[in-house]
Formats: sequence, C-alpha cells, structure tokens
Amino acid sequence: MPTRVCCCCSALRPRYKRLVDNIFPEDPKDGLVKADMEKLTFYAVSAPEKLDRIGSYLAERLSRDVVRHRSGYVLIAMEALDQLLMACHSQSIKPFVESFLHMVAKLLESGEPKLQVLGTNSFVKFANIEEDTPSYHRRYDFFVSRFSAMCHSCHSDPEIRTEIRIAGIRGIQGVVRKTVNDELRATIWEPQHMDKIVPSLLFNMQKIEEVDSRTGPPPSPSAADKEENPAVLAENCFRELLGRATFGNMNNAVRPVFAHLDHHKLWDPNEFAVHCFKIIMYSIQAQYSHHVIQEILGHLDVRKKDSPRVRAGIIQVLLEAVAIAAKGSIGPTVLEVFNTLLKHLRLSVEFEANDLQGGSVGSANLNSSSKDNDEKIVQNAIIQTIGFFGSNLPDYQRSEIMMFIMGKVPVFGTSTHTLDISQLGDLGTRRIQIMLLRSLLMVTSGYKAKTIVTALPGSFLDPLLSPSLMEDYELRQLVLEVMHNLMDRHDNRAKLRGIRIIPDVADLKIKREKICRQDTSFMKKNGQQLYRHIYLGCKEEDNVQKNYELLYTSLALITIELANEEVVIDLIRLAIALQDSAIINEDNLPMFHRCGIMALVAAYLNFVSQMIAVPAFCQHISKVIEIRTMEAPYFLPEHIFRDKCMLPKSLERHDKNLYFLTNKIAESLGGSGYSVERLSVPYVPQVTDEDRLSRRKSIVDTVSIQVDILPNSIPSDDVVSNTEEITFEALKKAIDTSGMEEQEKEKRRLVIEKFQKAPFEEIAAQCESKANLLHDRLAQILELTIRPPPSPSGTLTITSGHAQYQSVPVYEMKFPDLCVY
Repeated sequence: MPTRVCCCCSALRPRYKRLVDNIFPEDPKDGLVKADMEKLTFYAVSAPEKLDRIGSYLAERLSRDVVRHRSGYVLIAMEALDQLLMACHSQSIKPFVESFLHMVAKLLESGEPKLQVLGTNSFVKFANIEEDTPSYHRRYDFFVSRFSAMCHSCHSDPEIRTEIRIAGIRGIQGVVRKTVNDELRATIWEPQHMDKIVPSLLFNMQKIEEVDSRTGPPPSPSAADKEENPAVLAENCFRELLGRATFGNMNNAVRPVFAHLDHHKLWDPNEFAVHCFKIIMYSIQAQYSHHVIQEILGHLDVRKKDSPRVRAGIIQVLLEAVAIAAKGSIGPTVLEVFNTLLKHLRLSVEFEANDLQGGSVGSANLNSSSKDNDEKIVQNAIIQTIGFFGSNLPDYQRSEIMMFIMGKVPVFGTSTHTLDISQLGDLGTRRIQIMLLRSLLMVTSGYKAKTIVTALPGSFLDPLLSPSLMEDYELRQLVLEVMHNLMDRHDNRAKLRGIRIIPDVADLKIKREKICRQDTSFMKKNGQQLYRHIYLGCKEEDNVQKNYELLYTSLALITIELANEEVVIDLIRLAIALQDSAIINEDNLPMFHRCGIMALVAAYLNFVSQMIAVPAFCQHISKVIEIRTMEAPYFLPEHIFRDKCMLPKSLERHDKNLYFLTNKIAESLGGSGYSVERLSVPYVPQVTDEDRLSRRKSIVDTVSIQVDILPNSIPSDDVVSNTEEITFEALKKAIDTSGMEEQEKEKRRLVIEKFQKAPFEEIAAQCESKANLLHDRLAQILELTIRPPPSPSGTLTITSGHAQYQSVPVYEMKFPDLCVY
C-alpha cells in the first residue's frame, strides 16, 4: 500500500508528483487509475519540460516497489511509463527515456521471471518508437548482456524457462531494431556485442534442432507458434540481424557462428551448421556472399589439422554456401576458392599417405583404415564442391579453372605443376593425380565449346595426354572421360555407352554438324597426339573392361565431332595397327587383353563403316563380324567382356578371314573416292619429348621411321605389312660414316627437338624447293616411307599422317650432314 501524506503536505508537493501519486490506487489489483492517468498524460504533453522529472519520480517509486516486492505497483508504474512514451514525442523525451531505461534495467536485474518479462515487453515497445532526433550518448551494452543471458536461461520449470528465453530473444530483436535505426547503429556491430548476440540466437535454434532431429520434421509453424517457439523466433531475429548487415560489419556477424559451432562441436554431424549457413547466405545481401565464402575458407585453413570429419563438415558447408552464391555474385573469390580447396585436397592426400606409411598391425591398422576412409570423405567433399562451383561458372571462367587445375596435376620429370608433392611419395602422388583429375572431370561436365580448339588448347591437351597420366588404369579412365566431356558437343556420349556391335547406327540418331575449319586445323596439329594416346592406352596390361569402353567411345566421338575424310583414313589405320599389335603381341599382353583389343577394333570399324556409309566397306566389316560370331566369338565385345568367356590359346593360327584386311578396306574405300594410299603405311605412334621424362618404358626404343619398299599395287592379304625398321642408331651409322664429333651430334639432337612438331606440309614444300633446308625441317617427319618408282630413275615418296607428297628424284636428293628420321 502506497504511503499517504496529510492534506497540507500534499498541497505543497509539486504538481507532477501529485499527478503521479494519483494514478496508483489503494489496492493494486484495481489497476491503473485511468482518469488520473489521462490528467498525467495531458500535463506531460502540455509541459514536456516536466517529462524528465516525471520519469525520475516514477523510477524512484518503481525502484522502491521492486525492492519491497510490490509487483502490483510495479506493473502499474510500467504501464504508466509505456503510455507516456507512446503519447509524448519531443526533444524533451530524451531525459525521460534515460529514466525509462533505468527502470527497465531494474526489472531485468530482478530475479523474478515475471518482472524480467515485463521489463522486456516495455523495452520492445520502446524499440518500436521512432525518435525525432538521434541519441549520441545512449548505449545498450547492459541490455545486450542481459538479454543474451536470458536466452540461456536454465530455470527448473520448462514453461518459465521457455518464457524467459523468448523474452531474451525479443529483447535482442528490440536492441537490433533500435540501434540499426539509430545514427550510432555501428555500435551494435562491435565484436563484443556480436559475440553475445549471435551465440545466444544459435543456442536457441540449436536446442530445438536437437529435439526436431529426434521427433522428425515439425509441421510449418503458425503465427501463434512463431511467438511461442524460441527456435522460430531466434531464427527470425537472426535473419533480421544478417539482413541489416553491411559491407563493413558482415564479418563481425559471421565469425561468432564459427566460434559457436567449434565450441559445441557441431561440424560432425554438420546438419545444424549447414542450416545456419543456409540462413546466412539467403539473408545477407547478394553482393556480400563472397565475404561469407572467404570466412569459411579461412576457418577451413584454421582447422586444417582437425579430424577428417570436422574438415569434411566445413567443406560441405562451403558447398552449400557456394551453391547459393553461384546463383548471384561470387566476387573475386573464384580462384581463391579453387586454390584453397586444392591445397586441402593435397593435405588430405598427404595425411592419408602418412597414415598408410605409419600404420602397424593390430588395432592401429583398424584406426588407420578408419582414418583413410574419413580422408576419402574429405576428398570426395572437396571434389564435389569443386565440381559444383565449376559447373555454375560461365564458360570463360570455367576454361580458366580447367587450366588452373590442370596446372596443379603432377607430371613426373617436370616442374610445370604448381602443387607441392614433395611429402607425398609415389602412392600419394598417384592419389593426388586421381583426385585432381576427378575434380577436372566435375568442372568439365556440361562444358560446351563452339570449337574444339577452345575446349582443348595445346597448353591443356599436352599435360592431359602426358605419359605420366597413363601409369594407372584409373588415371587413364579419368583422362578419357575428361576428353569426352570436352569433345562431346552434341550429347552423343550416352548413346555410345558400352562397347558393342551396333546393328544399325542410324537407330542411335547421332547428332553431328559439318566439320568447321578450326576443327580440321586442330586435327592436323593434334591428331597424331590423340591417336598415340589411344594406341598406347589399348596396349596397357592393367586395362579393365571400362578402359576398352572409354577407348571405343573416344574413337567414336572423334569420328562424330572431328572427322573428315583424311581423319577417317587415319582412324582406320589406327584400328588396323591395333589389330596387328594384338596379333603380333610384341608387348606380351595376356590373351584377354589381346582379344579385348580385337573386340574394340571390331566395334569401332563396325561403327565407322556405317557412319561413312560406303557399301563395300560395310560389307567387308559385316562379313568379318559374321565369321567371328560363328568361329571366334572371343573377338567380339559381347563375348569377351562376358564372365567365363573361353579364350583361345593362340592367335597366330587363325584364318585370315577373321581379320580386317587392309587391301580389302583400301579397295572398298578407293572405289568411293577416298584417298587410300596411306592405308598401306602402317601406323606408328609419334615420339614425344615427355617419353624421355616419364618413368615408364620409353617408346623411343621401339618406335622408329619405317622405310617400306612396296610394289605399285595394293599389298596382298598379309595381316601385317612387311617393313624394314630402321632405328635411330642404324640410320645414324648409315649416314655418319666419317665418325662425326660429339659437338655435331649434339647439334643434330637440338635440331630434332626444335622442329619435331612443325607442320609436315611445310617440310614437304621446302624439300621440293630447297634441298639444303632439309636439315632444318625433315627432322620431325613422323613416318618416312621410300617406295620404288615405276621407272629405274626412282623418286622419293614421303608419307606422313595426313598427306602423301611426290618429291624430287632420288638421285637428285642431297642429304647434308643429317640424320634422317
């Protein structure tokens, strides 16, 4: 009961005090005296200079009532303050606000939940008032701390605990709204405030998330539920906070999220972390997305030595952030994202390699195996992120990323790659090669270039087809799949899936366009490189069925996308050379691999014969396949790649009708206008510089120029053409009879390396005009064939890859001090 004074004393009291005293009834249950409250309000509006005194007196009464636990009078005092705030809008309200905030602070400091909720409600009403002038001295440090503490309430009564937490969240929301609308709004974004606000909101979101994960997904909350559910209210407040963040304070709002997730170990499992960053990415302004991605990358660097599952959780969060950011502005972080991810990919492979080397028997082996599996989770997450990010980039950026990743791939014997592999060892290097190629495969998926030169420039194709990437069947598979992604510009690859004899290619409805000049130029320059890769890839001992399927698809895609008449002849030469290599078997391949090559050749020749639609050619191919079906089914893909297929003991005794014959093919194609002279020249893969750098057995020892003495007519039905093979050493001895000095040898070697890749047509033209320039150009001829002329005088016929040239008479040719290749 309020203290009563005598009439004389009452008359001497200031009027504002009398008006304030009159609003309090005898019994607090009766509530605020409305009539007297109207008088007080009128007085305050009429004499705004008295507002600060009214506020001070109300604060004095409220403090006394709080100490004496007179909750009824406290409620009346706060109701009066609220009404005065809503009614009075003038510059004089500033001192009154200070008294009001002082009373709210008194309520929040009390230990009674009802008073805390009451004070919060009053503060929220105050936060919704737009003040005419900014306040340059008012700070809300206490309210941030107090409301954050209420968000973590641990009251024993669940209902009261929920009520206090909701009040704390609403208070934080009020602080955010009030400070953002204030001219001094920057103060709320200071790290000391964000470190309290953000974890408090995440704490409430996390608690309900745990309940939801046990009870299943909750139904969509109604409007009433949103006010009663701390998780929903906290999420709304979190979204509002992030939506108001600007360029300068974005990082301060995001960094406490990482601290909370680290402290509560929420990266594994990472469902809540993913949920948080989805909220962040959708709430912030699109142009600030790259800030969040940079923060995630930075945190990944900080936690690079944590367990694999923690790193995988962070990377998966990055994937979700990138997926959202890729639809808008990514900013300058494109290369930074890929560089950081590739760095962590290398670290993961290094950790995996160290675990394998340091593993021991027993339980340690089990732990090592578990770590290896966890590292594979990290690696898969990185590759998935790289692929998704790359697939959402525009073509010009994607081509840069392709070159960037390719530049990271380790190639033995060279230092062109930019990835540190010094600590990986052979096993780790192979693993990082596979991981990088898988990343490249993801980036190239769906890439459509108008010309093949754009998709496969020389700076990209050379390292991709490096011998260093042929040492493992999985590496070869990835290289071929990357090539398929870039070559298949009309989505035909799915129609070619699986190596088989296609009865009618027309049923596949292959899409193709006329070969453009740029693609023709590409094949003249790089065709031999592609043929070589396919030829050597077919002869690897560790090939499995998928390798043959991908090689077949490569041949088919080259035929569809890049083949003119000249390229078709080269591809047929390549197929016949593969057949001959399987029969002769200089590489001592197992019988399964020899039959697999034969099946690959059959499937491709069946495909190309129907694509060019030359009846006689199709008839010969169909006849051979028919005979094989009856007599040698293991030469067909449908049988050799089937389980428990019977294999022959030898291929040397087979009838020649089981093989595709060069003279038959030349005869059939020649009748349709094809230039078939080169079919009589066996295909031999070119020697590259990297053959000396690779740790594999160099093909320089076995590949050389073939000088064939052939009759004028097409060769007979021999499976393999009779050739006299002249190696480097033999040819050198034949020419250098005077015993040249070491300096001259070194000079010739440099000439060979310098001009090895010059266009052959240019070499042939210079041979006809200036014989003395043959020293500078002829060193890079890939295949040299000398044929006997129809007349005794004789002429030199040079054939290489694409064309045949009739040169000067043999007796007029001058070979200056030169080793001819």
